[in-house]
Amino acid sequence: GPVALALGWACWKMYLGRPDAHGWRNLAMERVGNALSANKRNSEALPVLEANLAWRRRYWPQHEEDILAAQCNLASCLADLGQRDKALVLQREIHARSAAIKGASHEHTILGATNLSSAMLHLRLFDEAKSFARDQISVSRQSLGPDHDLTLKLNQGLVAGLLSDPQGTREHLCFMNRGVDADFDLV
Repeated sequence: GPVALALGWACWKMYLGRPDAHGWRNLAMERVGNALSANKRNSEALPVLEANLAWRRRYWPQHEEDILAAQCNLASCLADLGQRDKALVLQREIHARSAAIKGASHEHTILGATNLSSAMLHLRLFDEAKSFARDQISVSRQSLGPDHDLTLKLNQGLVAGLLSDPQGTREHLCFMNRGVDADFDLV
């Protein structure tokens, strides 16, 4: 809230005079951007988060996980501003890079898959979202288990996609029901 924002600004002022490549300066910028975003000041957060990502790519390209985190923050901000097409592009990049770095069954990659699936649904890309979610649910079930939060969120996304799709059929809903029953050993 406001305290995090005040601390972010104080941190930024403290490290502003440091060289561009100084890690604490970049961390302070990230804190300000995230605090602005958390306080629903996304139009102010956007240029800060864009600069943070650019700095990370320029000065610390070897820190790929930090770059992924900066991309996640930026994608979230873009989505909150209604720039969902741009957010989707970033979500695709985040998921692909996370899978390449950590593997498809890593919890962070599955979290990225959950975010990507949600972004697809917001843009009404129902067929792609359903297909993607089904694949990711299988991976999540195998690596995290059927009752893990991320597996359940992927299932929830698939259900939302099936229910929201104007082209959805009764067979889709029956398939969905069988899948949910299987997840909870109801069959």
